[in-house]
Amino acid sequence: MADADLSQLVKAYDVRGVYPDQLDEGLAELFGAAFAEVTGAREVVVGHDMRPSSPALVEGFARGAAARGVDATVIGLCSTDQLYYASGSLGLPGAMFTASHNPARYNGIKMCRAGAAPVGQDTGLREIRARVEEAMRTGLPARRTEPRAEPRSGRVTTRDTLASYAAYLRGLVDLSGIRRLKVVVDAGNGMAGHTVPTVFDGHPLDLVPMYFELDGTFPNHEANPLDPKNLVDLQARVRAEGADLGLAFDGDADRCFVVDERGEGVSPSAITALVAARELAKHPGGTVIHNLITSWSVPEVVREQGGVPVRTRVGHSFIKQEMARTGAIFGGEHSAHYYFKDFWNADTGMLAALHVLAALGGQEAPLSALLGAYQRYTGSGEINSTVEDQHARTEAVRALYAGRDDVSFDDLDGLTVTTGDWWLNVRPSNTEPLLRLNVEARDEEMMAAVRDEALKTIRG
Repeated sequence: MADADLSQLVKAYDVRGVYPDQLDEGLAELFGAAFAEVTGAREVVVGHDMRPSSPALVEGFARGAAARGVDATVIGLCSTDQLYYASGSLGLPGAMFTASHNPARYNGIKMCRAGAAPVGQDTGLREIRARVEEAMRTGLPARRTEPRAEPRSGRVTTRDTLASYAAYLRGLVDLSGIRRLKVVVDAGNGMAGHTVPTVFDGHPLDLVPMYFELDGTFPNHEANPLDPKNLVDLQARVRAEGADLGLAFDGDADRCFVVDERGEGVSPSAITALVAARELAKHPGGTVIHNLITSWSVPEVVREQGGVPVRTRVGHSFIKQEMARTGAIFGGEHSAHYYFKDFWNADTGMLAALHVLAALGGQEAPLSALLGAYQRYTGSGEINSTVEDQHARTEAVRALYAGRDDVSFDDLDGLTVTTGDWWLNVRPSNTEPLLRLNVEARDEEMMAAVRDEALKTIRG
C-alpha cells in the first residue's frame, strides 16, 4: 500500500496524487470501503478516465466497497460528467477516477452522493479521510451487520452508460433543425475522444477530430485548455479547415473551451452569458449563478433576459451549494465549468457545447458576430504571482485604492476592488504561496493600466 500522507492527497474537493507513490490499489480499496460507509449506500457507481493506472484503482475501490457489503456498478471508461449522469439517473453515490488535466503520473478520485450531490471537505470528504487514516493504522474494522444477519459481500458488476448519457443530453438540447456546421474538436487524448462521437452522432455536424486516441500520457499537449498554449493546435486547425468553430475539452471532459471561426479563443464568461440567455428562455425569471470573477456581462445579460443573477465565491462547491439553495437553473465559472439544474446541478462541458452549437446553427451569422452581444469588456485572464505573505500583499492592494470616492471594496473571496469603469480581484491560493489577479475594464488600455499597477503592488 502507498505510504501516503493524506494531508497531501485529500484536497478540498477530491483526492489527487502521484501513482503509485501516493495513491495505489491498496489505498483505493480503503477509500472504497470508507466511501461506502460514509454514504450509507447499498450500491455505488464507479467510472474512470483513460490513464493507465485507472482500471486497477477502480478494481481496488470496488473491492473495498464490496468488502463493506455494498454493490459496485462499474461503468468503465467515461467522462466525469458521464459519471455524474450515472449517479443522477441511477440515484447512486458515485466515484470517478481521474486527475483531470494533471500529468500522466497522477490519478485521483472525484466523489459524489446520490443525485450527483457534491462530496467536499464539509460534505463527507473529511470523514472519508478520517476513516481511511484509521484503516491505514489498524486495518479495516469488522463490518457492522444487522442483528442475527449474515455478513453480506457486495457484488461487482459492469454497465455501459454512454448511449443513455448521450441520449439524455440530446433530449435537453435539440440540434435537429440547425444548419450544417463544421466543428473541430480537440480531445487532448482525453475522454472527449470517447464521448463526442456518440453525442454528436446523427446531428448535422461535420466533425473534424483532433487527438481522439485515448492516451493518458498526453503525447500531443496537456489536456488543459485553460492554458492558452494548449489551444494553439485547435486554433490553427479551425483556420485551416474553414470551420465554424472549435471545441477543446480537458482530460476528463467536464470542461469545454470554445474557439470561434477566426481561431480566436472565446471567454468562458461569454459562453456563460449565452447559455444563461438560452436557459432563461426556457425558464423565465430563473436564477443564474456566476462566480465573482466572471465578466460584468454575465449579470447584465441575466438581468436583461429577466433573470436573477447571484454572485458567489470561486469553486464548484460554492456554485452547487447556491444552486441548491436558490433553485437556480444554471451556473457558470471563468474556468469553463458550467452547471445545469437539468443535470442534477452538476457541471457538464458537453451540454454547454451543445447549447453553443444550437445557438450558432439556429441563425446565419458567424460565431464571432453571435457572441458580440456577450463580449462587452476586456479581461486580463488570471495572473499568478508568487508572494511570501499573501495577506500583506492583498492589504497593499487595498491601500493602493483606499480613500478614493469612486472605489468600493468587498471581501467575498479575496479582495475585490470596483469602480464604474473597471474591477479587480486578488485571491490567495489555498495550496500554494500565490496571489491570483483578475482585472476587467471597459477597454484594453484601461485594463492594462489597472493590471500593471496592481501587479507592481502585488510583486513589490
